[in-house]
Amino acid sequence: MNQPSPAPSNQSNIEMSANVPDECCGRRLDQVASELFADFSRSRLQQWIKDGQLRVNGEQQVPKQKLLGGEVLTIFAELKPEGDWQAEDIPLDIIYEDEHILVINKSANFVVHPAAGNRDGTVLNALLYHCPQLESVPRAGIVHRLDKDTTGLMVVAKTLQAHTDLVAQLQARTVQREYEAVVSGVMTGGGLVDQPIGRHPKQRTKMAVISDGKEARTHYRVLERFEGHTYVRLKLETGRTHQIRVHMAHIRYPIVGDEVYAGRFRIHKGTSQALRDSLSQFGRQALHARELGLIHPATGKAISWESDLPEDMRALLAVLAAEQV
Repeated sequence: MNQPSPAPSNQSNIEMSANVPDECCGRRLDQVASELFADFSRSRLQQWIKDGQLRVNGEQQVPKQKLLGGEVLTIFAELKPEGDWQAEDIPLDIIYEDEHILVINKSANFVVHPAAGNRDGTVLNALLYHCPQLESVPRAGIVHRLDKDTTGLMVVAKTLQAHTDLVAQLQARTVQREYEAVVSGVMTGGGLVDQPIGRHPKQRTKMAVISDGKEARTHYRVLERFEGHTYVRLKLETGRTHQIRVHMAHIRYPIVGDEVYAGRFRIHKGTSQALRDSLSQFGRQALHARELGLIHPATGKAISWESDLPEDMRALLAVLAAEQV
């Protein structure tokens, strides 16, 4: 099925058209539209049909309207702000950018999306200042998040088309996301945690491994062992909230500095004062989104990025290494 070319990414309006193939006779308008205009989500196309912004031979129809084949579908849609968030001049560490996507290296203590108690000072606010057109993209183009104190790579969609594509890639699990972390305890080897995750039954701000949770799979392997700690590489197969933190705590190798899931702070016998101080003063979970790989929404080519460990994690590893001497 031939598909129309996407509109330029800097337009505030979408203007596109496509001919309905004869073999689509008898099929619903919204189903055919989702194939002809695959750059947009089906729910968005349905809304455009209801609003009269996606028409059949110039006439407004309903999403379930049956087509005959040969009709011309046209979109004249105005892109409206997706939220009432404010743009703020906050520096971003941009690793890559083109007209379709941008990749940032998020710092610690940086909330990704506004919420109660965090209406400003977030990555989203910074993105809107850097790229005002993002006000018309769902969640300002944010398709996946990192926790406030997790550092590393995030991809952002700059257009509706890129947003639809990246969301589909995440759902299809073709986006490669690898992390590095320092955990408490000495691992004997790598493995896979395949345990469902859902909202904690009693503490609603936390997530937990629960029998009726959503499927969650985390692969991990050992990079280096220390006295009482392990430096690990982790690969997400799914992307549940707090997934790595919950899974590592579940197998009793909680991430260093994770006040939510690691439980009471413990120091093993024989720990030097330098390491005691380094561990007690590490002000966040020692988790970094090290590598990100995906299929570029416009070119169809595989592309990936890496981010060096932040200074605080490098310093922690140096102290752990010194204990080995």
